[in-house]
Amino acid sequence: MKLMTRENGYAPLLANFFEDFFTRDPFSNSSSDTGTTIPQVNIHETDNNFTVEMAAPGMKKDNFHVELDNDMLTISTEVTSEENSDGRYSRREFSYQSFRRSFYLPETVEAEKIEARYSDGILRLVIPKREEAKRKPVKTIKIS
Repeated sequence: MKLMTRENGYAPLLANFFEDFFTRDPFSNSSSDTGTTIPQVNIHETDNNFTVEMAAPGMKKDNFHVELDNDMLTISTEVTSEENSDGRYSRREFSYQSFRRSFYLPETVEAEKIEARYSDGILRLVIPKREEAKRKPVKTIKIS
């Protein structure tokens, strides 16, 4: 059974509201009210470092701004489209894309040695741990 739909009025708004309500993850911060998306992040911890991977395809490495303020790591970008030089478009929506993600770093990292690299649509940051924070190998204690 199909519900009655209307081409005008509030029906599309209500349909979008209910679709978003039932399909959107309430704990995810991956989209905004303007329809833009915030890149998803994977954070992986090993014995020696943390690796932060951010999916941001279509960007250039110069678009990113990575900043460390005390223990707050912030990754941001702001991209605007270049205007067409011939001016022959009948309608063109402005293109503007920006995001900002911030992460608290533990005191156990070597902030001076953070490395960042962008390739294949992934921004990768390697955040090394301090020597005293690295996991020590298992030590067997001999019983006398």
